[in-house]
Amino acid sequence: MAIGALMLDLEGVDLTPEEHELLQHPQVGGVIFFTRNYQSASQMTSLCQSVRQTAGKDRDILLAVDHEGGRVQRFRPEFTRLPPVARLGRQYDTDPEKACDAAFHAGWLMAAEVRAIGIDFSFAPVLDLDYGHSSVIGDRAFHHDPTSVIRLAGAYIRGMHHAGMAATGKHFPGHGWVSVDSHLGIPHDERNRTEIARDLMPFRELAQQGLLDAVMPAHVIYQQVDSQPAGFSPIWIRDILRAELGFEGVIFSDDLNMEGASFAGSYADRAETALAAGCDMALLCNNRAGAIEVLDRARLERPAASRQRLERMRGQPFMNRSALLAQEYWQQAATQVSQLA
Repeated sequence: MAIGALMLDLEGVDLTPEEHELLQHPQVGGVIFFTRNYQSASQMTSLCQSVRQTAGKDRDILLAVDHEGGRVQRFRPEFTRLPPVARLGRQYDTDPEKACDAAFHAGWLMAAEVRAIGIDFSFAPVLDLDYGHSSVIGDRAFHHDPTSVIRLAGAYIRGMHHAGMAATGKHFPGHGWVSVDSHLGIPHDERNRTEIARDLMPFRELAQQGLLDAVMPAHVIYQQVDSQPAGFSPIWIRDILRAELGFEGVIFSDDLNMEGASFAGSYADRAETALAAGCDMALLCNNRAGAIEVLDRARLERPAASRQRLERMRGQPFMNRSALLAQEYWQQAATQVSQLA
């Protein structure tokens, strides 16, 4: 059965009766985990297995997490502490080759530890440029220079792929310029296409290299290009990302519960608008009533190609956690990355 159009979250460390019912809905295609879902590596492994079993053997469901490192690392006990990727950027300024080697190992380590407990992918890496005035991006960005971001993120993604994990570049076409946090407001980027071209460079180059498996658009209005936020904009998604940049991978909406998505109306309207603009899957987190509204009221229609693209986000076969921790390669990578953290 095809992967459904909605990714939602769970309340705690075990499935509730309501969640058992929701996971069997044909339009629930994914689950994103947060810190509140995590107690230990073994508990998380069991929860992943429970989610898949509840969804049913004849249904594919994607399991995801935001596990970038630094401020955005959902699982901490029993996991290697990951540095914010800006540390790699600072290292790049003094020793580019060493920084790219560290980026590869950081991407592999992040992906390996997440894959080993049964999660398909982490929404990573951030491809935004650091202009120094976005608190929500900040040290989540590799660097302020697009060429440096391309090299570091490319190495990081190759590490992810080596561990069997697909990569998601975010937040297209670039969230780093605006100061407003799209979780809390609707940011407006007043620059024109020529000025924004610099932010597009990592997305363009990494897509052309065939490294980007997925992209997540920003809930930002680039007012000289379109009056709608990028994640709801056919201009940004279909005309620029698909047609101009030639991107053929998956497009995930950013969280439709964020204030930056309120532009599109009700939660059902937000999901419909995101999919109509060209997103393959809509995310709605931390709002159970909103998720139920989407499942009950929204027309979650997508072309067959969209559903097929989502299949590529499934994690590749990987070793279990015990086997991973016994590897000398893991021990070396964990030591190297921990020194940066």
